[in-house]
This record gives sequence, C-alpha cells and structure tokens, in this order.
Amino acid sequence: MKKRRSFTPEKKAQIVLEVLREDKTLAELANEYGIHQAQLSRWKKDFIENMPMIFKKKEQEIEKLKKSHEKEKEELVKEIGQLTVEVNWIKKKSGLQ
Repeated sequence: MKKRRSFTPEKKAQIVLEVLREDKTLAELANEYGIHQAQLSRWKKDFIENMPMIFKKKEQEIEKLKKSHEKEKEELVKEIGQLTVEVNWIKKKSGLQ
C-alpha cells in the first residue's frame, strides 16, 4: 500500500506560484513534484479563489484592533474620571482644597 504524501501550506504555495509563472507546463511540474495534474489544477483554482481573503483578513484584524483600543480607551477614561473624583474627595476631606 502506497503511503499518502502531504505538503505543507508553504510548499503548496511555492508549487502553485510555479504553476502561475508558466515557465514549465503543468505536466512537467506534476512530474517534477510527483503530483497529479488534476491536483495541481485544484490547488491553483483554490489559490486564485482565496486570494482576496488575504486582504480581507488584514482589514478584519485592523478593525479588531481598533475596536479593542477603543474599548480600552473608554475603560481608561472611566478610571481617570473615578480617580479624579476620589482625589478631589480626599483633598476636600483633608482640608487641602
């Protein structure tokens, strides 16, 4: 029984980039890597379909960071307000004001 080969995502990306360059035919690349031509075509199709997600992912991460920072900012402003009230109360009670 033949053991199934697996490729890392990095290796798949490298192979797909070679397919996209079109320096070699699909048959040559399939032979070179020992992969069926249909598999290479499937990887290429998946890669092309998912390319926009690379940019969307970055936008989503930026939006998450913005929301996180905004929430943290609100909490800090609230805490500053509370501390200001406490300082003013202490000053008033100690007679410094």
